[in-house]
Amino acid sequence: MATSLVLERKGQLALRDIALDQDLSPTDVRIAVHTVGICGSDVHYYTHGKIGPFVVEQPMVLGHEASGTVVEVGAQVTHLKPGDRVCMEPGIPDATSRAAKLGIYNVDPAVRFWATPPVHGCLTPQVVHPAAYTYRLPDQVSFAQGAMVEPFAIGMQAALRARIQPGDIGLVTGAGPIGMMTALAALAGGCAKVLVADLAQPKLDIIGAYPGIETVNIRTTPAAQAIAEATDGWGADVVFECSGAAPAILGLPALARPGGAVVLVGMPVDPVPVDIVGLQAKELRIETVFRYANVYDRAISLIAAGKVDLSPLISATIPFADSIAAFDRAVEARDTDVKIQIRMPD
Repeated sequence: MATSLVLERKGQLALRDIALDQDLSPTDVRIAVHTVGICGSDVHYYTHGKIGPFVVEQPMVLGHEASGTVVEVGAQVTHLKPGDRVCMEPGIPDATSRAAKLGIYNVDPAVRFWATPPVHGCLTPQVVHPAAYTYRLPDQVSFAQGAMVEPFAIGMQAALRARIQPGDIGLVTGAGPIGMMTALAALAGGCAKVLVADLAQPKLDIIGAYPGIETVNIRTTPAAQAIAEATDGWGADVVFECSGAAPAILGLPALARPGGAVVLVGMPVDPVPVDIVGLQAKELRIETVFRYANVYDRAISLIAAGKVDLSPLISATIPFADSIAAFDRAVEARDTDVKIQIRMPD
């Protein structure tokens, strides 16, 4: 058994030994975990005990944003070897499913995703993972950056769904971690500039330090006004809704240009109203995002090439021994925090 960060039940975390299935199949690799990021879903399970139909009914190891070092490979694994530095895609689909065959394995109903009940996560010293969903990190990509690939992959998925054309003007509503990742992915995908709208000025200051990003504090300037001024009243070519806030979703038609695209990334807790006629009147194309598929290698390549630097978004790195305190800090949702990571012991 290994000492892991265990969500015992809603509101209760423990650092304790727990029995995990870590048998190595011929197509698996065993990985010593190095760095794990804290995601909003981890925090939500901690504070609410459930997300939609996924309910924590028994103790569960948290964490799904991870990097580490391969320590053992299965007999059929040829592209990885012990000592390789890697990051891991946390969703494991059924390779024979219709969704997987269509290339949309992220929406496979049978997918097993780390730290989604009843599947254990990766805040534990070692994990066993399919080699097919384990990616070697180039030498210039750190473990910390490797653990950021998972949230960045969501931004990559959003940018791909938007079908960005070179020179597009983008708008992101919501400057949380995923909003920031989406803004950077949109720039890398070809946007000439991206406006990011939020009401938390410290977060806007962080993302606004990147070239190509302009920020809008909606406490003083409505997003619709800002994008109208930036585009001579035409509207954004692509709008990424990353807040999940009902008012932002209701106001989407006013942000996009006629014939533009709206990509729904943020997830509202409850059903929200949508201005269907407003969307129809501009013939806006609506896209939705759920996790990601077939983007990990692209995300790593962008980071390795220096096209995207995610290091400024890492707000704190906290030792595993203090991981409960790290989660409590994440619950606070400080305006100055973007991504908190946990460093596993050597």
